[in-house]
Amino acid sequence: MRINKLSLRNFKNHDYLQLDLSAQINCFVGNNGVGKTNILDALYYLSVGKSFLGNSDFNNVKNDCDFFSIEAEVQNEKKEDILKIILSKESKKVIKKNDKSYDRLADHVGYLPSVIISPYDQNLISDSGESRRKFLDAMISQTDSDYLFALIQYQKTLQQRNALLKSFAKNRYFDKDSLEIYNEPLIKHGEKIFAKRKNFVELLNPVMQNFYQSISGGKEEVFITYQSDLEQDFSDLLTQSLDKDRVLTYTSKGIHKDDLLFEMMHYPIKKVGSQGQQKTFLVALKLAQMIRIKELTGKTPILLLDDIFDKLDDKRVTQLIDLVNQENFGQIFITDTHKERTESILKDIKEPINIYEI
Repeated sequence: MRINKLSLRNFKNHDYLQLDLSAQINCFVGNNGVGKTNILDALYYLSVGKSFLGNSDFNNVKNDCDFFSIEAEVQNEKKEDILKIILSKESKKVIKKNDKSYDRLADHVGYLPSVIISPYDQNLISDSGESRRKFLDAMISQTDSDYLFALIQYQKTLQQRNALLKSFAKNRYFDKDSLEIYNEPLIKHGEKIFAKRKNFVELLNPVMQNFYQSISGGKEEVFITYQSDLEQDFSDLLTQSLDKDRVLTYTSKGIHKDDLLFEMMHYPIKKVGSQGQQKTFLVALKLAQMIRIKELTGKTPILLLDDIFDKLDDKRVTQLIDLVNQENFGQIFITDTHKERTESILKDIKEPINIYEI
């Protein structure tokens, strides 16, 4: 998979931007605030239908404009597809492939897989379990449409069960039988999600560990540990937590409470890892994600590197670029504030490189 052309209209700070892209490495250089990261965000939109920055769709429409559009020519094996994302303030977001609209976002996710490495990745270490669950869901959803379907159904059922619990509390009434209607689909989809998450993390671990050692050159051991309530029987958990759920007015047990523990030498990397070790861990995690997506889908994801040269020392950056080059990661997009630094770091790469001054 590769993107041959990209066109933006009224997307964030870009009135109109059209780029002919290299099949290998594309670098966007310029001062802070000129919109380099916004280009990467547009590419991410093409992949998963939303911003990697967590912005609502309407916040990405340029000020004083009524719509934005992102369009790309995507080389898909031997044929070329046209992808379009259009959002108007008067209507809902539309995603089209070859002028045919998708009925559901889930039908599009996985067509153009992507992985982004950005300064915002630090939130995976510092934030709550919710950010790590979202990251895990995004990883697996790009490789498994059944997983994405189960996740959507689970979340819908969870919302309905929680709404009923709140209604009971508000009306000072309780009907156990009504609540149990939601238990069966919750268990069915939850157990499927749990099994897929556990398997994905188990296979991700050794790949991540190898990348960490290659980039850091250190001997410290790193691990990802998957933590879930569903190590116990889900049906029993719902029964045991029923009284607690009534008091809290929400479902207190389930895969919506899962977490990933990032560890170094069996301790939380948040507590024992230096800033450099934490950043290296996150880069290794994202590169491992690329390998797993490629293994599971047969597609090479596009790799988005946002401001990466400012976040790692020169030694780690050089090792990262060497790794990316050796592993044949496919099409790569890089942002940087210094054109000379970008040219220096990439000078030994023999693949075609386009540098755009934004």
